[in-house]
Amino acid sequence: MEMKKLLDDSEHYLMHTYNRFPVAIRKGRGMKVWGTDGKEYLDFLGGVAVNCLGHCHPKVVIAIQKQAQRLIHISNYFHIESQTKLAKILVENSFADKVFFCNSGAEANEAAIKLARRYFKEVSGKNKFEIITALNSFHGRTLGTLSATGQEKFKIGFDPLVPGFTHVDFNDIGAIEKAITKNTCAVLLEPIQGESGVKIPAPDYLGEVRKLCDRHGILLILDEVQTGMGRTGKLFAYEHSGITPDIMTLAKGLGGGVPIGAMLATDTVAAAFVPGTHGSTFGGNPLACSAAIATIDVLIEDGFILDQCKRMGEYFKKKLEELQKEFPSIIAEVRGVGLLVGMELTRDGAPIVQACLERGLIINCTAGNILRFMPALIITEKEIDHLVDVLGQIFDRLS
Repeated sequence: MEMKKLLDDSEHYLMHTYNRFPVAIRKGRGMKVWGTDGKEYLDFLGGVAVNCLGHCHPKVVIAIQKQAQRLIHISNYFHIESQTKLAKILVENSFADKVFFCNSGAEANEAAIKLARRYFKEVSGKNKFEIITALNSFHGRTLGTLSATGQEKFKIGFDPLVPGFTHVDFNDIGAIEKAITKNTCAVLLEPIQGESGVKIPAPDYLGEVRKLCDRHGILLILDEVQTGMGRTGKLFAYEHSGITPDIMTLAKGLGGGVPIGAMLATDTVAAAFVPGTHGSTFGGNPLACSAAIATIDVLIEDGFILDQCKRMGEYFKKKLEELQKEFPSIIAEVRGVGLLVGMELTRDGAPIVQACLERGLIINCTAGNILRFMPALIITEKEIDHLVDVLGQIFDRLS
């Protein structure tokens, strides 16, 4: 379809829930995508941290093709081979004992909220239901996860929201302790706040939260929708802190581009879910699980991709910090872990995003003035150098 016609039809037929770039992407390979007009782009957004192995990784594509020929979907009334295999892989490589599959990060967080509440009502015998979350957090767009989210801008026009959530400052253990009441059942946190601008807590923060939860007999839920699946240089971000949660949620990179979410928990907590208490028609279907198995196989194979992520993340930060020294009036701070990197600007970031797009680079701006980079974990120094060179040219014109 001709580009203008496609953009016109998109505007006419789709609900206006996104501010889209005036570009239609036709295909992608690795770090590159191509528009319907043939223009090539280097993708540092990665489908918002989804394409962790790049676009159309051969092993993921082959896994999808083989599964599509065999069985695309079957009800969860039956045992599903690829679903069971994927659950086993996740359990064997994490703290968890059991897995529930769904289709997105919001659904995974919704499941976690329900599990935490039901655990205390049905297993522990205590009527606890309140959940403490962080200000500036982001947990999803359903009414439940929107209520858990600590950003008012996402909630405008959707009142009344789901009660039972308290928001406190991120990276403040004292604030969590003060917020705990006799009704508190869990603390829900992102190990790194991505949507609000790659906000990284103190190294001992999650460890202190874990101790606090244990002391008060409440659950720790970690939202690893964005930080999981190798994004920080380890398969899961909680591994950096030396602690384990009671519940963890995953999505984004889990399927290598195919929609799938997962909620993982210990046996003790998972016992609260029995037949009829929760479910998902499409959750864990054969196609999505086969894509996820292939993705994880590549991620953990010899540790190469995770090591690559650490190296490239350190290199990326170093190059951006050098850029900061060159343009201190434009760049306020560079922060990141692995290949979840943020660059805080002293000005609006939208014009920078547009200038990069015009030069064939796809980047993201969040929180108004923070450039957020979530490229594929297979990125190279050459590709990072190109981005930094282009940013330098744009900043030079602004200074």
